[in-house]
Amino acid sequence: MGMANPISLPLYEKIQRKNTLQRVFDSLIFLLLLSLLIYRLLFLNNHGLTWLLAFLCESWFTFIWVLIISSKWNPVENKTYPDRLLQRVPELPSVDMFVTTADPMLEPPIITVNTVLSLLAIDYPSHKLACYVSDDGCSPITYYSLVEASKFAKLWVPFCKKNNIHVRAPFRYFSTNPQTLGGSSSDFQQEWKRMKDEYERLSCKIEDAVHKSVPCDLSGDFAEFSNVERKNHPAIIKVIWENRTGLLDGLPHLIYISREKQPNHPHHYKAGAMNVLARVSGLMTNAPYMLNVDCDMFVNNPKAALHAMCLLLSPNSEKEIAYAQFPQVFYGGLKDDPYANQLVVLYEVGWRYGSTAEDIHTGLMIHKRGWRSIFCTPDPPAFLGCAPSGGPAAATQMKRWTTGLLEILFSKSFPLFATLFGKLQFRQCLVYLWILTWGMRPVFELCYAALPAYCIITNSHFLPKVQEPTLYILVAIFVIYNISTLSEYLRAGESIQAWWNNQRMSRINTVNAWLFGFLNIILKLLGISETVFEVTQKDQSNDDANDVEAGRFTFDGSPIFLPGTTILLVHLTALVVTLLKWQPPPRDGHGSGLGEVFCSVYLVICFWPFLKGLVGKGRHGIPLSTIWKSAALALFFVHLCRRTTMD
Repeated sequence: MGMANPISLPLYEKIQRKNTLQRVFDSLIFLLLLSLLIYRLLFLNNHGLTWLLAFLCESWFTFIWVLIISSKWNPVENKTYPDRLLQRVPELPSVDMFVTTADPMLEPPIITVNTVLSLLAIDYPSHKLACYVSDDGCSPITYYSLVEASKFAKLWVPFCKKNNIHVRAPFRYFSTNPQTLGGSSSDFQQEWKRMKDEYERLSCKIEDAVHKSVPCDLSGDFAEFSNVERKNHPAIIKVIWENRTGLLDGLPHLIYISREKQPNHPHHYKAGAMNVLARVSGLMTNAPYMLNVDCDMFVNNPKAALHAMCLLLSPNSEKEIAYAQFPQVFYGGLKDDPYANQLVVLYEVGWRYGSTAEDIHTGLMIHKRGWRSIFCTPDPPAFLGCAPSGGPAAATQMKRWTTGLLEILFSKSFPLFATLFGKLQFRQCLVYLWILTWGMRPVFELCYAALPAYCIITNSHFLPKVQEPTLYILVAIFVIYNISTLSEYLRAGESIQAWWNNQRMSRINTVNAWLFGFLNIILKLLGISETVFEVTQKDQSNDDANDVEAGRFTFDGSPIFLPGTTILLVHLTALVVTLLKWQPPPRDGHGSGLGEVFCSVYLVICFWPFLKGLVGKGRHGIPLSTIWKSAALALFFVHLCRRTTMD
C-alpha cells in the first residue's frame, strides 16, 4: 500500500473530545436547579425576605449554569502537523513578535530578557522574524538589559538550533542538569558550561544595573533617557539589532519602543502600547502576522509559530480565521495551586480601548465582524508564564481581570448587541456572557453567603427542613456538582487538594478581589473615579514551589481582605450563637436548622486561610487594623439581625 501524498494531508485535524459523562452531570445539575426554583416559587408567598433573596440568587446561579453548559457542551482539540507545513508551504510568511512590559520593579528586566531570548530562538526562518519590545516604563535599565541580551543572543540562538534545545529561555534551561537534557558528550557539556557562564554574566550585569537604578552614564546611545519622566516623554525607538544581510540562520530584528506619553493625554494602558507596536512594525517590517506575548510568557515549544501557521495557512483559513490563541499555562506553580490562579482546568484575545481586559474586548470585536478564532494546544505547551505566588499579588490580578470584564459588560460592546446587530454567533455570545458576568458574582454570592448566618442569628430559615423531601434536591446539587468538578480536575491530572484549593479560592476571590473589581466599576459608572491598570508583581524564581511555607496564604494591609475577614467573623459568631442557644424563639415555629448550620460550617472551612490568618504572624497574619474593621462590620451585621428580629 502506497504512502499518502503529504501535499494532500491536512495541516491540522479537529478532534471531538468525548464529553458524555460531563454532559450527564451538567444536565442533572440544571434539572435540579430548575426543580429548586419551582419549589421556591410555589412557596414564595408563605415565606419572607430570606426566601425571596434565596430565589433571586438561585435564579442567577441557574442562568450562569446554562452559560457554562453551553460553553462546555462540545469540546474540541485541534491537532496540528508542523512537519507537513514545511512540505506544503514553499515560503513561510513573516511574523512580527510583540512583547510588552510596564514597570522594571514589578516586572524585572531579566524576565523580559528571557522571554525575548526565547522568541529570537524559535524554529522559524530568522529573516522572517522581528521582535518589538514595548517599554511603558521608559526605563534605561530595560533598554540596557535588551542591548546586553542581544550580545548574548548571538551565542544563544545558534547554540539552541545546533543542539535542538527544547526550552529556549536560559533561566529555565540552565536550571536543569545537562545530562538530563540528552547531552552526554563531553563537547556538549563544555559548550553547555560556557553558555551557562555567559548567561550568568548577563544576569549579573542586569542585576547590577537594577541596583544602581541607572545602568550607565546617560549619554551616547542612552542620551534619550536623560531627564525623562515616566509619564511625560517623547517617543523613543531604537533598533538594537538588524538582520541586514537577511540570513536564514541569523538573528531576528530586535527593536525597543517606548511610546510618547503626556500627563493629560490618556494612553490606554496595554491596549495603547500594543497599537503603537502595530503602527511602528507596520512602517518597519510590516509582517502579515503578529505574535503577542506578555513579558513573562517565554517560548516553551520552539515550534510554536509553526503550530499556529498550520491553523492559519490551511485552505479557507485566511478567509475565516482572524487569530489563533494559545492557552495560558504557568511554570513553577506552587504545589496543588493554593491560590487557584494556574488555570489548569479553565483556559480567556487585539487591543480595543475602554477596558483593562483589552484582549477579550478586541477578540469580541473581531468575532462581532464575523471572523473566527481557533485554539492551538500543542504538546508541550507553546508558552509558559509565571503565576502570582502570594495572596496580595493574586488578589490584585483577580481584581484587575474582574474590572476589565465588567467594563466590557457595561459598555456598547455588550455581547448580546454584537449578536443582534453584528455577526457574533449565539453560542459565542453565551460564552462571552459567561466570562463577562464573572464580575457580577460577588453581588449574589455575598448575599447567599450572608443568608445562613442571618437565619441562624434570627432563628429563621431559607432552606428546607431535614424532614422535607425538597432538602434532597439541595443535597443532590451539592454532591453532584462536587463530583463533577472533581472529575474534571482528576482528568486534567490534578490532585484532590488542587481541586479543593480551587473550590475554596473561588469563594474567597468572589467576596474579596471580585467584589472590589465590581465596586471599581460602580464608581466608574457613577463618574466618581476611573479604573486603573495595576501591574501584577512578576517573580522569575520558582524556588517557592518547593518551600514548605509557599502554600500558606499571605496577607497585607490592603482593604481587599476586609470582606473575607468580615464574612468569617460573621459565621463564627453565628455558630457561637447556635451552640450557646442564644437564638430568639422562631416566629412561625420553624427556626434555623441543620441546613443553615452546614452552610455556615462549610463557609468557615472555605475561609480557613483567613481563620489561620487571625492568629498568624508577619505576612501570614491578617493585620490588626483589618481585624478590627472586620469585627466592627460583623457586630453591625449582628445588630441589624437582632434589630430585624425585634421589629
